Amino acid sequence: MEVYINPVETLEKPYIRMAGMGGSVYRELARLPGLEMSELRKRYVEVFGAEARITQKQQLIRRIGWKLQALAQADISEQARRRALQIAQDSEVGIHLPAALVPLGSKTTHSRDQRLPAPGTELRRQYCERTVVVRVLTNGFEYEGRHYTSLSAIARAATGMRWNGLLFFGLIRNEARKQR
Repeated sequence: MEVYINPVETLEKPYIRMAGMGGSVYRELARLPGLEMSELRKRYVEVFGAEARITQKQQLIRRIGWKLQALAQADISEQARRRALQIAQDSEVGIHLPAALVPLGSKTTHSRDQRLPAPGTELRRQYCERTVVVRVLTNGFEYEGRHYTSLSAIARAATGMRWNGLLFFGLIRNEARKQR
């Protein structure tokens, strides 16, 4: 069982131990909160091989701590890596993964979501006296001449609010309403 802990919690709960991690990792995790931002940014480059786009100290500490633990435990599973890449490629999320996390020449197999209609299909939704029209492509969606990787991102662009894209376009039913 893999356990990831917050480096700050490690200081408060020294009895937490993880299989496969040596004492040097614990010392490094405990040292991170005491570093200045410039030192954390330098450490981030050492660990990830790319400049940090993060401006918050706590977030830098968490990311560096996570990567140190992942390295000590032989990194994350391939399935977890694929899922992280999938999430990061969602334009609504807006996360840019460091190059160190994306292996060169990686071949990720993207199986098409069975809930989506075939490429070439047009999805239409009436919203606030206007019609939202989306064309399904083999590698995403097109809305108002722009390419999107998710229906949720399109729903947000069209409404200004966060939506489950499948729910917004009527491709799935709201289970909460169904149970009422």
